Amino acid sequence: MKNKFLIISFISLILSGCIGVSSKGIFGTGVSVAFDPRSVGTQIDDSIMQKNLTARMLLSNKKYLISVNSKILDGKIFLTGKVENPEEKLKLTKLAWETKGVRSVRNDIKIKEDFNFKQSAKDLLITSQLRTAFIFNKNIKASNYQIDTYKKKIYIYGISLTSEEKDEVVKEAKEILDVKNVIASIILVDDLRIQKN
Repeated sequence: MKNKFLIISFISLILSGCIGVSSKGIFGTGVSVAFDPRSVGTQIDDSIMQKNLTARMLLSNKKYLISVNSKILDGKIFLTGKVENPEEKLKLTKLAWETKGVRSVRNDIKIKEDFNFKQSAKDLLITSQLRTAFIFNKNIKASNYQIDTYKKKIYIYGISLTSEEKDEVVKEAKEILDVKNVIASIILVDDLRIQKN
């Protein structure tokens, strides 16, 4: 029995080396390093800023780990999620601005309301439909985008290689049934401070 466990562990270890870098990338920023149009230096800077902001949010209150999401692209911080009151939203905005290297902060955090299972299920369905549409659309690099849906409003964060791709992303989002609004925070590769060569 012990030998079987050792053999299975050894095979798993060997085979794991055959798997490429996941969509989390080396630094866990949500985009594969190999396909990310940002320079490696910018990716590292954004990753460090992400870890710094996350740590400070956790020190402030552990509940933010689950209730608030942050994404950093080229020094621009995007916040989403839900908090109990406007003071918390303001506090998180201040924490984001205090992050070293930040260029801008976009706060799309909502104030919590009573949990509505039906609404949450609809939001999850919208997000899933849009993610699937991105994957099947050959003009969109799906791994470059993060999607959040709240009360039928889609928030899209990411980096487009061209303005045509950016337009295609917004078009796909608007075609999803039951969507009230699409808020796109998409940066073009040409607008990045430092790009891959």
